[in-house]
Amino acid sequence: TFTCAPYQTRFRPSFGQQIAWGESNAIVFANSVIGARTNRYGDFIDLCCAMTGRAPAWGLHLSENRRGRILFELDVPDGELSDSLFVGVGLIIGQASGDRVPVIAGLPRPRDEDQLKALGAAAATTGAVALFHAVGITPEARILDEAFQSHAPDETIRITRADIDHALAKLSGVSDGAPLAAVSLGTPHFSHAEWMRLLPLLREAAPGRRIPIYVNTGRATLTRLQEEGALDGMEAFGLIPVADTCTYVTSILERLDGVVMTNSGKWAHYAPGNIGVSVAFAEMEDCIRSAAAGHVVRSAS
Repeated sequence: TFTCAPYQTRFRPSFGQQIAWGESNAIVFANSVIGARTNRYGDFIDLCCAMTGRAPAWGLHLSENRRGRILFELDVPDGELSDSLFVGVGLIIGQASGDRVPVIAGLPRPRDEDQLKALGAAAATTGAVALFHAVGITPEARILDEAFQSHAPDETIRITRADIDHALAKLSGVSDGAPLAAVSLGTPHFSHAEWMRLLPLLREAAPGRRIPIYVNTGRATLTRLQEEGALDGMEAFGLIPVADTCTYVTSILERLDGVVMTNSGKWAHYAPGNIGVSVAFAEMEDCIRSAAAGHVVRSAS
């Protein structure tokens, strides 16, 4: 597969399964959300594992190396469930964890696994996180003691809403009202559920063709959408699906001289260095509203 989200295909592994994967967000999702076991394998090592049917018996393949080492206590208002909260938490734990397995206590129960996908992708972007435990949410952390395998944490860090806002602010040096060149969504690749959230927003905002809206997704997901007729007429809203790659990797965007808006912490982190664009980070709803307005619009403004 060429998708960065193979866990969204029929190749999704199961809990406890030993695998050898080599893409950062896929690794952290498999380890954390599914409970499969893989290290961060570089290119070609994963292929060697596939050819031999064996992986080295070390690292996160072994139970003792999967225990939490650092505790993050989340202190945010009850009921807050924005996508950006999960991105912000991921950015913070990635930067602070180093080579230690982070455990998050107090994380709101996510709307769906896509929010955990966003958290893991952000953590693997700002750091080397390959596994996180979220107490009461992820399969190896039903309770705090299980996440730490009855050990005490090496360190405890408190995360406030102000900390999250500060981490998110560093993703975007662009002010509200700045002219917009494009929107890029789907880093990691959009799931079918994310598409089902996006398409009604496009119909409601009717952004038109002036600002292109690129959405990265896997070919299996795109094929399913096409078979369902879900994308019929969507090009009128500026929608441009991108299959099996990502717009920050190479020059897919038509314009690289303006502001690009995204809801992805990973995209916002890598795109300025990779393709030289200015980035505005916001919720998906604000990205679509901004495409309709032609300039950056955020709900808080």
